[in-house]
Amino acid sequence: MHLLDNPVWHALTGPQQKLAEGSANASRYQPDVAVFAAVPDDPSRSSWDELRDLVGAGGVAVLFCEPPSLPADWERAFRLPALQMMGTGVERATCGAATVLGVDDVDDMLALVDRTRPGPFERRTIELGDYLGVRDDDGVLIAMAGMRMHAPGHVEISAVCTDERSRGRGLATALVRDLVGRIRDRAETPLLHVSEENVGAIRIYEGLGFETRLRTEIIGARAPK
Repeated sequence: MHLLDNPVWHALTGPQQKLAEGSANASRYQPDVAVFAAVPDDPSRSSWDELRDLVGAGGVAVLFCEPPSLPADWERAFRLPALQMMGTGVERATCGAATVLGVDDVDDMLALVDRTRPGPFERRTIELGDYLGVRDDDGVLIAMAGMRMHAPGHVEISAVCTDERSRGRGLATALVRDLVGRIRDRAETPLLHVSEENVGAIRIYEGLGFETRLRTEIIGARAPK
């Protein structure tokens, strides 16, 4: 199995281990950093038992790929088909309007996420990597994108969003190209994940040069009570 078939596990046990909690058999991001959990590529029964300890009896573990099979006493709470897309063919460019966002910007970032719904974003998600943003003339954050999962040699671009009133100006495209350049400067490969249902976003990413590597799933696995 390639490490990108189970990227959360290899991020949590690799470059982002300091933001993880768990063990060698099951792990998750600290809850105020990200929602995702993971088990090894070939999970044992003890992996599932330790994942249950992490999320609690009846709790839901959000897994970024479905393991070979869920144990009979675990329940699938939801399923979101997604594409994993690689950015090796994307042309880099600097977004002159962007600034690097920091902890003082988190409230504005959460407000933009609430308006645009790009996916899970927690108060400490900014600790996962660089986040770039664009503000309007009044100082309102109107677009952003950043780095989330960091598996060895690979960095995921995530939280790509633009306020509805500011769309059509190419802000998201400019931010993604900027992040692609920053990731390549670290001698790493950019990638992203997008819901299969988000046809518009897929077309935009394909137009930028992203190519689908894998059809995957985000699933909610409910632990036994």
